[in-house]
Amino acid sequence: MPDLLLELRSEEIPARMQRKAAGDLRKMLTDGLVEAGLTYEAAREYWTPRRLALDIRGLTARSKDISEEIKGPSTTAPEQAVQGFLRKAGLSSIAEAHVHSDPKKGDFYVAHISKPGRAAEEIIAELVPGIIRNFPWPKSMRWGPASAKPGSLRWVRPLQSILCTFGPETEEPVVVDFEIDGIRSGNTTYGHRFLAPGEITVRRFDDYVSKLEAAKVVLDADRRKEIILADARNLAFANGLDLVEDDGLLEEVSGLVEWPVVLMGEFEEAFLAIPAEVIRLTIRANQKCFVTRPQGEGETLSNRFILTSNIEARDGGKEIAHGNGKVVRARLSDALYFWTTDQGDLPDLGQLEASAKKFGLDLKKPLDQRMARLDHLGVTFHAKLGTQGERVERIQRLAGELAPNVGAEPALAARAAVLAKADLTTEVVGEFPELQGAMGRKYALLQGEHPSVAAAIEEHYKPQGPSDYVPSDPVSVAVALADKLDTLVGFWAIDEKPTGSKDPYALRRAALGVVRILVENRIQLRLTSLFAKAGARYAGGGVEQIRDLLAFFHDRLKVYLRDQGARHDLIDAVITPQSDDLLQIVRRVEALGSFLDTEDGKNLLAGTKRAANILAAEEKKKTAVAEAVEPALFKENAEKSLFAAVNQAEKQAGEAIQNEDFSAAMLALSALREPVDSFFEGVLVNDEDLAVRANRLALLTRIRAATGQVADFSKIAG
Repeated sequence: MPDLLLELRSEEIPARMQRKAAGDLRKMLTDGLVEAGLTYEAAREYWTPRRLALDIRGLTARSKDISEEIKGPSTTAPEQAVQGFLRKAGLSSIAEAHVHSDPKKGDFYVAHISKPGRAAEEIIAELVPGIIRNFPWPKSMRWGPASAKPGSLRWVRPLQSILCTFGPETEEPVVVDFEIDGIRSGNTTYGHRFLAPGEITVRRFDDYVSKLEAAKVVLDADRRKEIILADARNLAFANGLDLVEDDGLLEEVSGLVEWPVVLMGEFEEAFLAIPAEVIRLTIRANQKCFVTRPQGEGETLSNRFILTSNIEARDGGKEIAHGNGKVVRARLSDALYFWTTDQGDLPDLGQLEASAKKFGLDLKKPLDQRMARLDHLGVTFHAKLGTQGERVERIQRLAGELAPNVGAEPALAARAAVLAKADLTTEVVGEFPELQGAMGRKYALLQGEHPSVAAAIEEHYKPQGPSDYVPSDPVSVAVALADKLDTLVGFWAIDEKPTGSKDPYALRRAALGVVRILVENRIQLRLTSLFAKAGARYAGGGVEQIRDLLAFFHDRLKVYLRDQGARHDLIDAVITPQSDDLLQIVRRVEALGSFLDTEDGKNLLAGTKRAANILAAEEKKKTAVAEAVEPALFKENAEKSLFAAVNQAEKQAGEAIQNEDFSAAMLALSALREPVDSFFEGVLVNDEDLAVRANRLALLTRIRAATGQVADFSKIAG
């Protein structure tokens, strides 16, 4: 079976686009081949900064001949139907169709279509130019004299050559010949831009890889990552250091080099006075370098960094390392200036007294000054939701109100809320927005804030995703809840909710954060009361918004519980439109799941469903159901036993639910298992006596009501 090799070589492709682009190329070409009637055994994509490559193995040499019949309308059908048939079958006139007869349906048209197979080379030559022209780059460009013409080729960077060979291992492969905007396909490529820029003639994938390697190009991106990581670890270890690993940076760096050469640079130890996070981000963002730490010393960094060069220098990379060091030192000088400036007094201190008074701030403290400035400048949070200062006021009040419910000291929660956004006006966060919160915590500790206040400044943004950690310090919990609830209630009040896949204000993430904080910290709070407290600061928030927002939280809770492995039908059985205690919902689901894993639970579920089905059928027929069960109408002992058991179970389950002991509620319901079974075995519900029938249906209603205290059993599968 023949193999196909395709390489599209260009100027440097941005690292962030390479992996997806290679995957897009594989999908577009293999989909096109299959649609054209070819099959293949395997396909794998590769990429470097200057090339996308595709290796397709076991591709059929020719598509199959196709013979098919397309049935058309009756020979007496109107002209419109006949024309539609001709278009569908690809016929130019009805004379090209055949007439078939059916004893029942009469005569009708049939098109006999025969399509001869095509050579794979012909199909490939037709597909690839179209793929190149329609490639889904996030951004693309035109270049050269041809770029002035309408419809000229666009690519992420100027496309320089196309390599395309096809053939079995036992024969000399052929070049699949095609041209696009003056670039003709061939069997040649080029090696490393500086180390081996000469032309390379290629036959098939195996010698393509080996010849590129000889020309200082490592084709496999994962292998480049392994080389960089292993060499970086070894170089750090040889110097008594540990590499601070960074998967995102490793992915990016592997997309910047075709021949990775790992080197070590250094900067002055005086810069280590800057927080480790700032050093790491400065070096990462500006020079794409890894930082190191002394072996066994936790978060403390060293003054050495690891860089990845794309060339082997004659001097062993000394000048490259020295040049990178100069740039790193310049960037760290900026970072040191930001760090020290943030700890000094602001130049406009005299203008901040009104804001300081409003929030009870101490203008002798740097972070308090920054909060006062945030309010003084009137920085907008959202055009319809006011300024950041107004938002902080709302969060402060709500955090103070929430504090007793989550075990926090109200004064500490209020203080943390006031300072939570203060670092937004610091120099470091202005340079590195991703350090918001983390820098606030550092500055808070430097000015002597309570450790819980400092922690809350950083942790109130948490969790920021399903894998992020959940704050547990009560002060952090109070401020995190206040921050997220203010956001959610505010956007609901102005009717800017997520729609479809669009969620520009990350409201789904905020709601999921509230869910995780409450559930994972085992905190019981009534959401509707929280919405009302948060909504009191807004005009326009009302009952309808609260109901809609509660439904939004239910959806987020369902997503969370399903990710935790909970059954969707159990969640649906427990949640009602009024359920506003998320932890209680979770406990109910847990208890219900455990109960239904027992024999009593399975049998009671079957009996309850049977009762519900009978009731539903009779209610549909408008059969009379007694308003209350009348023991005097009982004819069978099974009725009496079930009535007594329902009374007892309903009472015990109700008391257990009041005490929020859902396991005990399930245990109370389990006592119904035997009486329900006996009832359905020995009692005919649809008795001839209408009064007896109505009474027995009322008894079934009591079963539904007793179990309904815990869950809607009709929604449970099984």
